[in-house]
Amino acid sequence: MKLDAFHQIQLKSVYRGLTPLNEEEVLRIYKGLHISQELIRGSSRYDARMRQLNDLFSVPEICLLSSVAEYFIKNNIKFHPEILSHDVQDAVYKIHPTMHEMLERANDIGIYLEDHKELTQFLQGLQKAEKKMFLITNSPFKFVDSGMTFMLGPFWTNYFDVIVVQAKKPIFFANQSRPFRIYDVKTGRTLWEEVKSLEKGNVYIEGNLGDLQNMTKWYGKNVLYFGDQIYSDLADLTLHHGWRTGAIIYELSDEIKILNDLDYKQAVAWFKTLQSISQELSCCQDPSLDLILKEYDHLRDVTKMMFNKQFGSIFRTHNNPTYFSRRLFRYSDIYTSQITNLLNYPLNHIFYPRRFALPHEN
Repeated sequence: MKLDAFHQIQLKSVYRGLTPLNEEEVLRIYKGLHISQELIRGSSRYDARMRQLNDLFSVPEICLLSSVAEYFIKNNIKFHPEILSHDVQDAVYKIHPTMHEMLERANDIGIYLEDHKELTQFLQGLQKAEKKMFLITNSPFKFVDSGMTFMLGPFWTNYFDVIVVQAKKPIFFANQSRPFRIYDVKTGRTLWEEVKSLEKGNVYIEGNLGDLQNMTKWYGKNVLYFGDQIYSDLADLTLHHGWRTGAIIYELSDEIKILNDLDYKQAVAWFKTLQSISQELSCCQDPSLDLILKEYDHLRDVTKMMFNKQFGSIFRTHNNPTYFSRRLFRYSDIYTSQITNLLNYPLNHIFYPRRFALPHEN
């Protein structure tokens, strides 16, 4: 299901398994097109009745869930949707460490990772400008080391002033009592000694944001933190710690290509024209209005399918931002498809928010 920023369901984007639901079924199930905040988020984001699949890792998970549900439905196998969701989620979590091990041992890790030569240039530029850099990841060191060595070379740790693995985000940002521990990269063991300072060259495990800030003195808007998961990476930092945040949205690259496609631009221009005409004719009950509205609806579906046949753009429903966009804009100061896009800007560049017209200003 796809929701807009105002919790309204986008019709023709609701599926049971792999089968789309028509408008009548959607209205019967949800008693309308509005989904309540309580149903979406619960009393907190940890006990919501609906799961928000808003990162790249969610794509294979929802594909698996949809395929299994479709199989059960087609073969008349009775199942409880919530139980199926939990089982699929558990299966994905159980196989995740196995995938880490497979990638660590891969003979050609280039099958899984892109060789971002610009990343080295980007990090070197930050080093020359005497910027402090840190890496906080939930992944184990061997997995991180395998990927970073492929992209940056065997001495990749030299780029970072602080490296934290198995951080258990978002707990890392909320828990103030779990201490940092030193990870011995040679033996793969965690040391027992107390960590009183975070030193370059060491790799740390677990820890918490409070200790990180106290030891490094990195506070508030002086920090720009990039992550690819809105809730796990960015939400707490924005709401409770005042860090500047940047979101990495992989799909943005394809989105921009489509937005600049001539066919899409022509479709949107004609779409806006039909919208304007229909508004003018609606007051006088012109007989041609029905034909215009049919063309309007058809064109709306066409522009949606240019992005994705099932759901359209991840950033907008037909006329409004998506619920995903609303969260993205709330928790990130900037967003981009990859961090090396910042090479197009000098280090002292300031991104100013654009002024946009309010509804009563149009």
